[in-house]
Amino acid sequence: MTAPIENIMRTAPVIPVLVIDDIAHALPLAEALVAGGLKVLEVTLRTPCALEAIRVMKQVPGAIVGAGTVLNPTQLAQAIDAGSEFIVSPGLTPTLGQAAVDAGIPFLPGTANAGDIMLGLDLGLSHFKFFPAEASGGTAALKAIAGPFGGIRICPTGGITLATAPNYLALEPVLCVGGSWMVGKDVFDGAKVDTAKVTAAAAAAAALAR
Repeated sequence: MTAPIENIMRTAPVIPVLVIDDIAHALPLAEALVAGGLKVLEVTLRTPCALEAIRVMKQVPGAIVGAGTVLNPTQLAQAIDAGSEFIVSPGLTPTLGQAAVDAGIPFLPGTANAGDIMLGLDLGLSHFKFFPAEASGGTAALKAIAGPFGGIRICPTGGITLATAPNYLALEPVLCVGGSWMVGKDVFDGAKVDTAKVTAAAAAAAALAR
Protein backbone atom coordinates (compact mmCIF):
# COMPACT_ATOMS: atom_id res chain seq x y z
CA MET A 1 0.00 0.00 0.00
CA THR A 2 1.34 3.43 -0.93
CA ALA A 3 2.08 5.72 2.01
CA PRO A 4 0.19 9.03 2.26
CA ILE A 5 2.09 12.02 0.92
CA GLU A 6 2.69 13.42 4.44
CA ASN A 7 4.42 10.22 5.53
CA ILE A 8 6.61 10.39 2.45
CA MET A 9 7.47 14.05 3.13
CA ARG A 10 8.39 13.26 6.73
CA THR A 11 10.73 10.41 5.79
CA ALA A 12 13.77 12.71 5.45
CA PRO A 13 14.39 16.48 5.53
CA VAL A 14 15.49 16.52 1.88
CA ILE A 15 14.07 14.91 -1.25
CA PRO A 16 16.75 14.60 -3.96
CA VAL A 17 15.46 15.92 -7.30
CA LEU A 18 17.18 13.82 -9.94
CA VAL A 19 17.72 14.22 -13.68
CA ILE A 20 18.90 10.86 -15.03
CA ASP A 21 20.63 11.19 -18.40
CA ASP A 22 22.25 7.74 -18.41
CA ILE A 23 20.31 4.69 -17.21
CA ALA A 24 23.61 3.26 -15.94
CA HIS A 25 23.57 5.96 -13.25
CA ALA A 26 20.17 5.02 -11.86
CA LEU A 27 21.03 2.07 -9.63
CA PRO A 28 24.29 3.37 -8.11
CA LEU A 29 22.73 6.78 -7.48
CA ALA A 30 19.75 5.27 -5.69
CA GLU A 31 21.97 2.98 -3.62
CA ALA A 32 24.27 5.86 -2.64
CA LEU A 33 21.44 8.24 -1.70
CA VAL A 34 19.62 5.62 0.37
CA ALA A 35 22.89 4.66 2.07
CA GLY A 36 23.29 8.30 3.06
CA GLY A 37 19.83 8.42 4.61
CA LEU A 38 17.76 9.92 1.80
CA LYS A 39 15.18 7.28 0.91
CA VAL A 40 12.67 9.42 -1.00
CA LEU A 41 13.88 9.91 -4.58
CA GLU A 42 12.21 12.14 -7.16
CA VAL A 43 13.11 11.22 -10.75
CA THR A 44 12.16 14.07 -13.07
CA LEU A 45 10.55 13.16 -16.39
CA ARG A 46 12.96 15.36 -18.31
CA THR A 47 14.96 12.66 -20.07
CA PRO A 48 14.14 9.69 -22.32
CA CYS A 49 15.29 7.15 -19.70
CA ALA A 50 13.43 8.63 -16.73
CA LEU A 51 10.63 6.05 -16.60
CA GLU A 52 13.10 3.19 -16.86
CA ALA A 53 15.20 4.83 -14.13
CA ILE A 54 12.17 4.72 -11.82
CA ARG A 55 11.79 1.01 -12.47
CA VAL A 56 15.48 0.41 -11.77
CA MET A 57 15.66 2.55 -8.63
CA LYS A 58 12.68 0.79 -7.10
CA GLN A 59 14.87 -2.31 -6.83
CA VAL A 60 16.91 -0.66 -4.07
CA PRO A 61 15.74 -1.78 -0.62
CA GLY A 62 14.23 1.11 1.34
CA ALA A 63 13.93 3.45 -1.65
CA ILE A 64 10.66 5.35 -2.13
CA VAL A 65 10.73 6.39 -5.77
CA GLY A 66 8.43 8.92 -7.41
CA ALA A 67 8.17 10.91 -10.61
CA GLY A 68 8.72 14.65 -10.89
CA THR A 69 8.05 17.16 -13.66
CA VAL A 70 4.74 15.43 -14.39
CA LEU A 71 2.83 17.84 -16.64
CA ASN A 72 -0.37 16.08 -17.74
CA PRO A 73 -2.57 13.01 -17.20
CA THR A 74 -0.70 11.02 -19.88
CA GLN A 75 2.61 11.43 -18.06
CA LEU A 76 0.83 10.71 -14.79
CA ALA A 77 -0.40 7.37 -16.13
CA GLN A 78 3.06 6.53 -17.51
CA ALA A 79 4.70 7.33 -14.19
CA ILE A 80 2.23 5.19 -12.25
CA ASP A 81 2.73 2.35 -14.73
CA ALA A 82 6.51 2.61 -14.12
CA GLY A 83 5.89 2.06 -10.42
CA SER A 84 6.03 5.60 -9.08
CA GLU A 85 5.00 5.77 -5.44
CA PHE A 86 4.31 9.51 -5.54
CA ILE A 87 3.92 12.26 -8.13
CA VAL A 88 5.39 15.77 -8.18
CA SER A 89 4.45 18.47 -10.67
CA PRO A 90 5.96 21.94 -11.30
CA GLY A 91 2.49 23.51 -11.32
CA LEU A 92 -1.15 22.63 -10.86
CA THR A 93 -3.94 22.46 -13.43
CA PRO A 94 -7.50 21.25 -12.81
CA THR A 95 -6.99 18.43 -15.33
CA LEU A 96 -3.78 17.07 -13.82
CA GLY A 97 -4.97 17.62 -10.28
CA GLN A 98 -8.22 15.75 -10.80
CA ALA A 99 -6.42 12.91 -12.57
CA ALA A 100 -4.01 12.53 -9.64
CA VAL A 101 -6.85 12.59 -7.13
CA ASP A 102 -8.80 10.02 -9.15
CA ALA A 103 -5.71 7.79 -9.33
CA GLY A 104 -5.32 7.86 -5.56
CA ILE A 105 -1.57 8.48 -5.86
CA PRO A 106 0.27 10.66 -3.32
CA PHE A 107 0.58 13.99 -5.12
CA LEU A 108 2.71 17.07 -4.49
CA PRO A 109 1.65 19.78 -6.95
CA GLY A 110 3.75 22.85 -7.57
CA THR A 111 2.40 26.16 -6.31
CA ALA A 112 3.82 29.67 -6.36
CA ASN A 113 0.90 31.84 -5.25
CA ALA A 114 -2.33 31.86 -3.27
CA GLY A 115 -4.44 31.01 -6.33
CA ASP A 116 -2.50 27.80 -6.89
CA ILE A 117 -3.06 26.75 -3.28
CA MET A 118 -6.78 27.58 -3.48
CA LEU A 119 -7.10 25.41 -6.60
CA GLY A 120 -5.41 22.57 -4.75
CA LEU A 121 -7.67 22.99 -1.73
CA ASP A 122 -10.70 22.85 -4.04
CA LEU A 123 -9.43 19.45 -5.22
CA GLY A 124 -9.06 18.23 -1.64
CA LEU A 125 -5.27 18.61 -1.56
CA SER A 126 -3.39 20.01 1.43
CA HIS A 127 0.26 19.24 0.63
CA PHE A 128 2.13 21.33 -1.91
CA LYS A 129 5.49 22.04 -3.48
CA PHE A 130 6.54 25.71 -3.37
CA PHE A 131 8.32 26.19 -6.67
CA PRO A 132 10.58 27.78 -7.74
CA ALA A 133 11.32 28.64 -4.13
CA GLU A 134 14.29 30.98 -4.38
CA ALA A 135 13.15 32.68 -7.59
CA SER A 136 9.69 33.20 -6.08
CA GLY A 137 11.05 35.15 -3.13
CA GLY A 138 12.46 32.55 -0.77
CA THR A 139 11.37 32.12 2.83
CA ALA A 140 9.79 35.58 3.06
CA ALA A 141 7.50 34.86 0.13
CA LEU A 142 6.68 31.40 1.43
CA LYS A 143 5.66 32.74 4.84
CA ALA A 144 3.48 35.40 3.24
CA ILE A 145 1.78 33.01 0.82
CA ALA A 146 1.23 30.21 3.35
CA GLY A 147 0.00 32.55 6.08
CA PRO A 148 -3.72 32.55 5.18
CA PHE A 149 -3.83 28.76 4.76
CA GLY A 150 -3.57 27.07 8.12
CA GLY A 151 -3.04 23.34 7.96
CA ILE A 152 -1.29 23.11 4.61
CA ARG A 153 2.11 21.44 4.44
CA ILE A 154 4.85 22.41 2.01
CA CYS A 155 8.02 21.14 0.33
CA PRO A 156 9.96 24.12 -1.08
CA THR A 157 12.04 23.27 -4.15
CA GLY A 158 14.13 25.28 -6.57
CA GLY A 159 17.50 26.89 -5.92
CA ILE A 160 17.81 25.53 -2.38
CA THR A 161 21.23 24.48 -1.08
CA LEU A 162 22.64 22.72 1.95
CA ALA A 163 23.32 26.16 3.44
CA THR A 164 19.84 27.59 2.85
CA ALA A 165 17.74 24.48 3.49
CA PRO A 166 17.64 25.02 7.29
CA ASN A 167 16.00 28.42 6.76
CA TYR A 168 13.08 26.68 5.04
CA LEU A 169 12.95 23.71 7.40
CA ALA A 170 12.56 26.11 10.33
CA LEU A 171 9.19 27.27 8.98
CA GLU A 172 6.13 25.65 10.55
CA PRO A 173 4.38 24.52 7.33
CA VAL A 174 7.55 22.99 5.84
CA LEU A 175 7.99 19.22 6.22
CA CYS A 176 10.95 18.83 3.87
CA VAL A 177 12.75 20.54 0.99
CA GLY A 178 13.63 19.36 -2.49
CA GLY A 179 17.10 19.83 -3.91
CA SER A 180 19.61 18.67 -6.48
CA TRP A 181 22.84 19.72 -4.77
CA MET A 182 23.64 16.17 -3.58
CA VAL A 183 24.14 15.03 -7.18
CA GLY A 184 26.25 17.55 -9.04
CA LYS A 185 27.78 16.95 -12.44
CA ASP A 186 31.12 16.32 -10.72
CA VAL A 187 29.93 12.94 -9.41
CA PHE A 188 29.73 11.48 -12.92
CA ASP A 189 32.58 10.06 -14.99
CA GLY A 190 31.00 8.51 -18.05
CA ALA A 191 28.79 5.67 -16.84
CA LYS A 192 30.47 5.69 -13.43
CA VAL A 193 29.12 7.45 -10.34
CA ASP A 194 31.25 8.66 -7.42
CA THR A 195 29.01 6.89 -4.93
CA ALA A 196 31.16 7.83 -1.93
CA LYS A 197 30.73 11.52 -2.72
CA VAL A 198 26.97 11.13 -3.23
CA THR A 199 26.56 9.18 0.00
CA ALA A 200 28.51 11.82 1.95
CA ALA A 201 26.39 14.62 0.50
CA ALA A 202 23.22 12.67 1.24
CA ALA A 203 24.32 12.08 4.83
CA ALA A 204 24.91 15.81 5.32
CA ALA A 205 21.45 16.54 3.94
CA ALA A 206 19.82 13.84 6.02
CA ALA A 207 21.39 15.33 9.15
CA LEU A 208 19.52 18.61 8.71
CA ALA A 209 16.99 19.10 11.47
CA ARG A 210 13.86 21.17 11.50
